[in-house]
Amino acid sequence: MSVDHYEVLGVSRDASPEDIKKAYRKLARQLHPDVNNADDAEEKFKLVSHAYDVLSDPEQRANYDMGGQASFGGFGPFGDIFETFFGQGGSQRGPRSRKERGQDALLRVDVDLKDVIFGVTQTLEVDTAVVCESCNGSCASPGTQARRCDICGGSGSLQRTVRSVLGNMVTQSPCGSCRGFGEVIDSPCPTCAGQGRVRATRSLSVDIPGGIETGQRIHLPGQGEVGHGGGPAGDLYLEFTVRGDKIFSRSGDDIIATIEVDVLDAIEGIEVTLEALDGDVVVPVKPGTQSADVITIKGRGVTKLRGNGRGDLRFGVQVLTPAKLSAKESELVKKLRELRKPAPPTLAGAQQGVFQKFRDRLFGG
Repeated sequence: MSVDHYEVLGVSRDASPEDIKKAYRKLARQLHPDVNNADDAEEKFKLVSHAYDVLSDPEQRANYDMGGQASFGGFGPFGDIFETFFGQGGSQRGPRSRKERGQDALLRVDVDLKDVIFGVTQTLEVDTAVVCESCNGSCASPGTQARRCDICGGSGSLQRTVRSVLGNMVTQSPCGSCRGFGEVIDSPCPTCAGQGRVRATRSLSVDIPGGIETGQRIHLPGQGEVGHGGGPAGDLYLEFTVRGDKIFSRSGDDIIATIEVDVLDAIEGIEVTLEALDGDVVVPVKPGTQSADVITIKGRGVTKLRGNGRGDLRFGVQVLTPAKLSAKESELVKKLRELRKPAPPTLAGAQQGVFQKFRDRLFGG
């Protein structure tokens, strides 16, 4: 014989979820075996509990309204049986805690190239979940507290007997009244809506190590989101992107740049002081320097993330040949040609281009 779940709870078929919950709680208090000694109280209590399980679940209720059969535990009519054998419906395990561990969070952080040479301490603004200050994570309004559930007696679960092909089996499921917590909050905290946590922006000081590279992460345990009910915070992961510089770039632990040298300075040699990312640096240009030569300044690169010391600062040389000369300059060049008597240009065969040679020497290709 089929049972009308709406009739069991005494509600109309268009009853709201809140009306269904109120009807269930009222009947459960009347029929619970601990308070009602009538012979049929236990059987009625099971019918009421099952009706509520079906109608309080939107998916099962929709299936039931269309004439389908409500499932037990999401696995069909044998769901509770499987739960009994596999640890979900056997011995009572007690109520579940409202305090849950918060989620881990990932924050992407941009950092300048000059800041990763030695490392930097940076203050980050993190949008996250923090403990509600009004209720201190209790989820209840200030001045109130949760009360023991009068449906399950604080156990957080209800037992029922299910007839199956294996005989009558006692199963256990979360209490629908307290949702398995064993306690009911009649007056949820208005600040956090009974969640025990709120969204907020907090400042976090982070030591970013020297040598960090784009895509690398730092793990900060316990700096993620606070969990429901003021539970312990998850972890925070920082993923870095090293911003480029207009002049300098990076190759591993080395910093590289291009230096333009006048052809006369390349011929005679010159020593010049340039401004690097970490201060001035003296760059010696040797006599006879050619385009694509590389000038290396030891120990002026990025601090090695794993290991000791720093990389190097490397300058790729580009020799500049003047496109126009004054009459006097042109006369001097002619005199130089007469003195040097340079050989005419000749074919040199298939050789690596100057630009490719320049790149290979700088980037180690």
